Formats: sequence, C-alpha cells, structure tokens
Amino acid sequence: MNDLLITGILVAALFFILGSGVWIGLTLSGVAWICIQIFSARDAGDAMALTIWGSSSGWTLTALPLFIWMGEILFRTRLSQDMFKGLAPWMQALPGRLLHTNVVGCAIFAAVSGSSAATCATIGKMTLPELKRRGYPEDMTIGTLAGAGTLGLLIPPSIIMIVYGVAADVSISDLFIAGVVPGILLATLFSGYIMIWALRHPDQVPPRDAPMSFAEKIKASSSLIPVVLLITTVLGSIYAGIATATEAAGVGVVGALVLSTLQGSMNWPTFRESLMGATRLYCMIAMILAGAAFLTLAMGYIGLPRHLAEWISGLGLSQFGLIMALMVFFIILGCFLDGISVVVLTMGVLMPTVLAAGIDPIWFGIFVVLVVEMAQITPPVGFNLFVLQGMTGKELPYIARVALPMFLLMVAAILLIYFVPELVTWLPHQMKR
Repeated sequence: MNDLLITGILVAALFFILGSGVWIGLTLSGVAWICIQIFSARDAGDAMALTIWGSSSGWTLTALPLFIWMGEILFRTRLSQDMFKGLAPWMQALPGRLLHTNVVGCAIFAAVSGSSAATCATIGKMTLPELKRRGYPEDMTIGTLAGAGTLGLLIPPSIIMIVYGVAADVSISDLFIAGVVPGILLATLFSGYIMIWALRHPDQVPPRDAPMSFAEKIKASSSLIPVVLLITTVLGSIYAGIATATEAAGVGVVGALVLSTLQGSMNWPTFRESLMGATRLYCMIAMILAGAAFLTLAMGYIGLPRHLAEWISGLGLSQFGLIMALMVFFIILGCFLDGISVVVLTMGVLMPTVLAAGIDPIWFGIFVVLVVEMAQITPPVGFNLFVLQGMTGKELPYIARVALPMFLLMVAAILLIYFVPELVTWLPHQMKR
C-alpha cells in the first residue's frame, strides 16, 4: 500500500482517538496496535507487551521520577514564598528593575522543577501580584513571564531532556551539560530585551526601592542560598563525572528532603503530597513514553521512518534548510500537542534523517527543546498561555501577543546555536576529557 495512504490512515486514527477524549499514552498505543494489526503479520498483543515492558524498565528512566520528586518537594518549601523577597534587592540597579525577577526567578526554579508549566505558575504566583501592586506595565509583566517560564524545559535538570535522551538513545548527562550555556544565553536575551525596553520607556518603570547594603541583600536572600547550593551540587556532580544523571537525581531528592526539613516546611502531609504529585506526573509521562515506543516499533515494521527519511533526503535540503523546516514542523505540531508528546512521537521517525544529515544528536536535542519551548507560548495549545490565562483572567490572544517578543528571541537563540554550535557542544566535550 502507498506510504502516503498508510500515513494518512494512522494520522486520522490518531486525531480521531485523541478527539474522543482518550489519554495520549493510550491513543499512541491504540494507533500502534491498528498499524501492526492491519499492515503487519506480527502479533500486536505480543509486540505491545514486550515493547511497553522494555520502555518502562530501563535504568536510564529512573532519573525522571526522582527529578520530578525533587521539584515537587521544593515546590512545597518556603522557596516559592521567599524567592521574590530574595531576588528583588539585586535587581534594583538594572534597567527594568523588578521585571528581571521573572527571568531570574524562572531560571532558578527551572533548575529544581524541570517543568515549564510548574515554573511559570510558581514564579507567577509571586511576581504577578507584586509587580502589579508596584505599577509595572501588565504587558511586560505577563509577556516576560510567559517567555521566561519556558526556561523550565531548557535549564537542567529538564524532564523533556530525559524524555528526549530515552527516545533518541542519547546520554542524559551530556544533554544536561549541553543545556547549561543555551539556558543562560536565553535568560540573558530575555533580560537584555527588558533592559532595552526600559531604556526606551523610562517613564513606565516605577522608581527603585530604598538602597540596601550588601549585608542586607545577603540576609534577604538567605532562603535562596541553600537551594542554589543544592542545584550546584546536583549539576556539579554530573559535570565532574562523579555521578550519573540518575545518581545525581537521588542526591537531589535527599538534599531537597533535608532542606525542606531544616526550613521547617516538611511534615507528613507535605511528604505524602509531594510523593503522590511526583507519582501522578511520572505515570502520565511513562504511559506516553510506552505508547510512543510501541508506535515507533509499529512504524518500523512497515518501514515508515526509512521511507520518510528517504523522502526528506530526496528533497535536497541543505542542513540549514532542514533545521528551518523542522523548526516550523515542531512549532505547528506543538500548537496541538504537549512537548513530551511531540518529542516521543517524532524522534523514532526523524533521528535517522537527522543523523544522515550529519547533525550532532546532542545539539539536536537542545534544538528540539528550544522549539518545544516556543510551542509553549503559541496558541491554541500553548501550556504557558493556559497557565497565565488561569492566573490573570486575560484572553489567550492577548497573552500570545505580549509573549511574541519572547518567541522571536527564541528564534534568535536557535539561529545563534546553529551558527555557533559550540554554545551547545563545548561543555559536553570538556566533560569527556
């Protein structure tokens, strides 16, 4: 049967089952079962059992629930309450002043959360009311938060990096280290935009607070220092080669438990809520990964990835043309699916083409994370847009419009890492020496 027809049948089945309200993980498994049952001689039940067990029992995946649990524990500590108070004194001297708390706060929380929506919601709960009370423009407050919230995907430890590493069979430790410089780069671009805006609109920036001494600033930031030390320990152990990503995740969980106990915010209800919250989120992701692994196997049986790779190769695109085409493809796909689903759905099909084009899989992982970040602030299914809509009561088109400058800065970041790939690859190469 014609490959195009088979693809059309599978895509139609995917959207039909999704549209009927079935969970994404079960939808992927259902489409894979249809694929094997109709287009292959292999027994679908046997293939499904073997694939789902294999995808769920890998040691590499152990890092995922541990990092999620670390984020859940710290989410329930005083970190989220004290972050604004700790950051505000250091931001006063910068053009744009407290608008930078959105960016820096998201960057710090991203390193303990790994989730874009959780980062956006946590920092938004602190900064939105406070910045509104102080008279900062709503457009800039919401727009910068929408963009900076996406740092939860790029700054390690990132949930989506673990998912990509498992789906593409790439070292998760290398991905974490590769995300450090692009994460700092993107945060710097966001803060640079705020500074330029503030210099052009000085009348819209409220006056600074009373000056504080260095000792007073340190005292105000005292609750943030242990968290920053924990982040440094977790990522430093990976960078130094002392621990694997999974072992570092275990260190992170123990450190988060100790930190929350010392802060006095750890009790039995908090422990239970953090554990159950991490379990629910991990089970959802694990189900999507298992369904995607089964679908990848099913497509392999009918040769779809190979045919698609041959078709893309036949287009004669340059490496840059391929990257730009994939960027548009991922953004469109991200308009309708969440980031994890986008990654697990496409990696099995696209990786042969990417490798054949001579693209470094570590670099491509960071590229994928960046374009999935962009999808977080594009309607109609931009998760950060939904989070901010719930927090502000604003319409989605308004939030998407004020977040547009952040979207364009992400495009600039992709161009930067394409033309200067060492921004991604230099640190992982240093780690292997």
